[in-house]
Amino acid sequence: MTGGVAVILGSIGANFGAGMTGGMAYLYDPEGKAETVMNMESLVTCPVTVAYWEAQLKGLIARHLDETGSRKAADILQNWDAEKANFLQVCPKEMLDKLEHPVMQEQAAVPAE
Repeated sequence: MTGGVAVILGSIGANFGAGMTGGMAYLYDPEGKAETVMNMESLVTCPVTVAYWEAQLKGLIARHLDETGSRKAADILQNWDAEKANFLQVCPKEMLDKLEHPVMQEQAAVPAE
């Protein structure tokens, strides 16, 4: 993946993210096992806690529901407040300083000098 945004509501395979040099992925990971099969050398993962990214994720899932009638998407949206905690936001480390919005709340804080 070199750009764009992907929402993955199913399982992922071994070495997920290898070669990912741009873009963003949101992984639905209710069992908390995704990081065990990811290429963590070049990726950063975090919960979706920044309002900008949460709105993007929710909007993409809503669009998926509208276009496909996905039962899984409907269930996730119906229980959004609980389900949003089951998503991992995945970004290449090299992209962190190029994003318009921080992926983690801590990034938004500027240390005092």
